[in-house]
Amino acid sequence: MTELRAGQPLPESLPDPEAAPAGAAPQKNRGAVRAWQGVFVLILLVFIILLAARLVQTHQTEQRTSGVAPAFTFTTFDGETISLADLSGKGVVLNFWASWCDPCRDEAALLEQTWQQEKEHDIVFLGLDYLDQEPAAKAYLAEFGITYPNGPDLQSAAARRYGIKGVPETFFIDPTGKITDIVIGPIVSMAKMDEYLAKIRP
Repeated sequence: MTELRAGQPLPESLPDPEAAPAGAAPQKNRGAVRAWQGVFVLILLVFIILLAARLVQTHQTEQRTSGVAPAFTFTTFDGETISLADLSGKGVVLNFWASWCDPCRDEAALLEQTWQQEKEHDIVFLGLDYLDQEPAAKAYLAEFGITYPNGPDLQSAAARRYGIKGVPETFFIDPTGKITDIVIGPIVSMAKMDEYLAKIRP
């Protein structure tokens, strides 16, 4: 204990025997910082894992389909409801297109010409308009005189099922419902068209 002598001024404060040793408070602060850093890293890792899982799931669900053609139903611009299931026993040519798609214009006339030749032989042509506006789509159909059934792919439901990556894409489906060929890009050769159709004829 400090001994006071006469005439010695009193200290402003006496040492507190219960006070923490010098340097204890900074150490406690450093410990708290480390704890928060650990929490932050953990949250970041969880976020990365969830993001990676989501990307894998998206990749799997958006892969271009193959094998049995996914079922779909759509309503044409003329108000007719068409379901793939109702076309069992027929060959189906399913074409995804859009009025804003320049390559689609390259195949439009050939698709209509082939439809006119094949419609009496149990070959059905279907067009699904992808991410488009109805007035522009109807103007496109009128421009090329397209008469086979066409309609909007609402909410891109069929496009997601078929896993298309863009337009045009055409799927050839045989009478048993199996996809025989997938053509990415425009079909501009009648010889190639006949080659694809030969595999889906009833």
